[in-house]
Amino acid sequence: MGKGRKGLLKELFIENLAVIERADIPLEGGLNVFTGETGAGKSIVIDAINAVLGQRTSRELIRHGKDKAGVTARFIQVEGRAAARLAEYGYELSDGELVISREIGAGGAARINGRPVAVSILREIGAELINIHGQHDNQILLAPEKHMEILDRYGDFGGILEEYAACYREVVRIKRELKHTAMNEQEKSQRMDLLSYQVQEITAAALRPGEEEELELKRASIRNAERILSGFQSAYGALYGNEGEGGAVDLARMATQSMERTADLYEGAGELYARLDGAAAELDAAAEGISSLIESFGFSQAELDSVEARLDELQKLKRKYGATVEEIQAYLDQAREELSRLELSDQRIQELNEQGSREYQRLLGLADKVSAQREKAAKRFTDSVIEELRFLDMPSVRLEVRQERGKPGPRGRDSIEFLISTNVGEPPKPIAKIASGGELSRIMLAIKNTLADRDDIPTLIFDEVDTGVSGRAAQKIGLKLKQAAGHRQILTVTHLPQIAALGDWHYLIRKESDGAHTFTNVTRLSDEERTVEVARILSTDQITDLMLETAREMILQGRKAPDQKGVKK
Repeated sequence: MGKGRKGLLKELFIENLAVIERADIPLEGGLNVFTGETGAGKSIVIDAINAVLGQRTSRELIRHGKDKAGVTARFIQVEGRAAARLAEYGYELSDGELVISREIGAGGAARINGRPVAVSILREIGAELINIHGQHDNQILLAPEKHMEILDRYGDFGGILEEYAACYREVVRIKRELKHTAMNEQEKSQRMDLLSYQVQEITAAALRPGEEEELELKRASIRNAERILSGFQSAYGALYGNEGEGGAVDLARMATQSMERTADLYEGAGELYARLDGAAAELDAAAEGISSLIESFGFSQAELDSVEARLDELQKLKRKYGATVEEIQAYLDQAREELSRLELSDQRIQELNEQGSREYQRLLGLADKVSAQREKAAKRFTDSVIEELRFLDMPSVRLEVRQERGKPGPRGRDSIEFLISTNVGEPPKPIAKIASGGELSRIMLAIKNTLADRDDIPTLIFDEVDTGVSGRAAQKIGLKLKQAAGHRQILTVTHLPQIAALGDWHYLIRKESDGAHTFTNVTRLSDEERTVEVARILSTDQITDLMLETAREMILQGRKAPDQKGVKK
């Protein structure tokens, strides 16, 4: 069973998830059936698969007393869109085998073939591997806004929807720009006046990068001018003397002259003479330099006032337009650009109106094409679903697609709603007003089967799809699942013996206790164990020999049930 199937979920390993301490579940192709008493933990298996597919989890799922839970799924022969998506994110497959693991709690790590993976990526890849249909999915039928999505998936319209969506985004963009550009004349005039003033004010300031730093240094220099000049003069006086007193230069010269007379008369005096002569010359040169500084140094209060005024101007501009000269310049560029745009706004508005008109006409044309495609698809869709429902013991059902047109939106100009009549002579009405819980389950199963050929997801999971049905209808649902399992792997959680007996593989989810702890085990049943389990589901009190015989007969008939090609609708 399962030979040649692609993307098969081959093994599911669960550890410390809710009441499951440890479960290693081998899976096969065909119809895999899970049963168990109410409260045994059947939903935990679905939660585990959801977790490993990247869906949202909760720490509350971790088994009491443990720090983390883990789920690992092994897939074989992965190809098609799933393999392409894996390659897109840089994950390689070894002989088509894929191992996904997910931890809950303690960091919540996720891995693909041993390599870390973001949960968002895992969710994308998981969507190409498994499709889970739970009871809450039936609520989709009660929400008319979801009906268009179902019809579009069935219709397979090629690129027309993408082309329409791109055109719609362009129309929205043009409208947004028009709204921004076409302000009223008073607002426009006021804005232009403000921008013109700002541009003129900043331009007139003739800002230079680094200017503020230069002015700060100059202001500090001017404020210290008196002290600087006093220092220069004191140094000059010390060198050249004050009020008739000789200075350092004169004294150095006198010392030089004195040593000159002894230079040739005493050993070593000549060397000291040379040194004193050089020092006197250096002192004389320094004094001349200080004199030059005194002559060139000058400041005025007017110059200080000018520097202060310029710095004040820069501070005012910084408070208005930016914290630095560079930011003020950037604001100037933006103001000039906006002013230019406003000056040309009348011309731009005309261009946008012309462009918008062309795009809107194109949008309407594409919307008509989308509507026409939906109208054609609706007929095929309803015929297919009705055929499925008749097989599922709803022979009098009528299904219609109500298609109404309005203003163009992101997905066209249609509103789509499925209408149904389950009894002869009654007009079709919205599903929410007509269908019971059991009917919703069968309608959703019929739609799932109708959509099955529109994708290549290899594994479908049905969580209690038989809710609200029994007897012949349950048998028909089982046969439909059996039919679907002819070309895909099907996993289903059920509480009905008619469906359980049709399984190719049967798993029992059983809760046990050692007095201190509760454990849930998942076991693949042998033929005899399976007979006992189907008899248990059939039984209302205790398992009798008659129940066991009935169960054996149901399982035998299930094995003889026609495959996909043999099921009559």
